Amino acid sequence: MIAVRIGPDMSMAVVGSPTYLAKYGVPATPAELQNHRCINMRLPTIGGLYAWEFEKAGRELKVRVDGQLTFNSLRQRIDAAVIGFGLAYVPEDAVKDEISRGSLIRVLETWCEPFPGYYLYYPMPSHWCGSIDFIAILPCEGRPLPRCSQLMGPI
Repeated sequence: MIAVRIGPDMSMAVVGSPTYLAKYGVPATPAELQNHRCINMRLPTIGGLYAWEFEKAGRELKVRVDGQLTFNSLRQRIDAAVIGFGLAYVPEDAVKDEISRGSLIRVLETWCEPFPGYYLYYPMPSHWCGSIDFIAILPCEGRPLPRCSQLMGPI
């Protein structure tokens, strides 16, 4: 198998609104999430709830949280957190704007270490096709993939 990195490292974030955090407090450890209103994510592929995954100094921890709200949409989880319904566990990149505006605050940052980004895995062929050649030469610097029109010019 060949592995080609196609995305930068990623980080998850636990976020809550200033109003929620003022009312219910800031968790200091993942274990304290059991005392909070957490906004769950249902995985449509298996129908189960997503366990929140943490790591600190090489120690991995999965926490199954309780909460009154469960969504299978990232945007709905973010919106519910902004409104103050509870804490959400979401990709950091998805809430950059809300954090910079102050509508969401990160908590448990030291427990949310980056993890490797996405890779494309494929069997080693006798010859590479053009699309694999193209993906294999893309530098992984967190930049978006170029659009076809940028590569080919006007059609």
